[in-house]
Amino acid sequence: MKDLAKYIDHTALKPNADQADILKLTGEAKKFGFASVCVNPYWVPLAVKQLSGSNVKVCTVIGFPLGAETSETKAFETKDAIEKGADEVDMVINIGALKSGDERTVEADIRAVVRAAQKRALVKVIIEACLLTNEEKVRACQLAVRAGADYVKTSTGFSTGGATSEDVALMRQTVGDAIGVKAAGGIHSKKEAEAMIAAGASRIGASSGIRIIAEINE
Repeated sequence: MKDLAKYIDHTALKPNADQADILKLTGEAKKFGFASVCVNPYWVPLAVKQLSGSNVKVCTVIGFPLGAETSETKAFETKDAIEKGADEVDMVINIGALKSGDERTVEADIRAVVRAAQKRALVKVIIEACLLTNEEKVRACQLAVRAGADYVKTSTGFSTGGATSEDVALMRQTVGDAIGVKAAGGIHSKKEAEAMIAAGASRIGASSGIRIIAEINE
């Protein structure tokens, strides 16, 4: 798959990522034509500056990585990130509320971020699939669609597991063509990335983007 780079959100979310790491990330993203860079909110202005004039988007994370912040906090984070130049936001759902069966809170939480984005940025909803039953995964995806999100996303990469092709297939089956599906967490090779796309992913989140692209020419 020659255009694999266009699926990839080139990611640096580790807490010890420093300025040099972000400069390297953005330089690589421009060179290889990745869909976006995904960075923590603090680094959004630097990423925006470095990617000015390119087609690479700037993505950041909201309520990350636990999703346990209040909806008001997530909404503020979203507005702040967009004002600083973010094109896309990946928010973590209120996992505890979903596990408690409080779907109204989960939907309202997602909707708060969607409203804060005001269609100025794509909203991707991280459901943290490794912590959910299949029934909960389906409900989380349905709530994301109902709340107006643009994508559902498998994982933060900071919990007990990452993306699986089975979860991607279930999420795609649930949302149909209504919204995108992003696979993220533990994707380290071209084979793994292509398996996620075959299962229905329309975006790949990976910190191993360079390794994945390098395998295309091997």
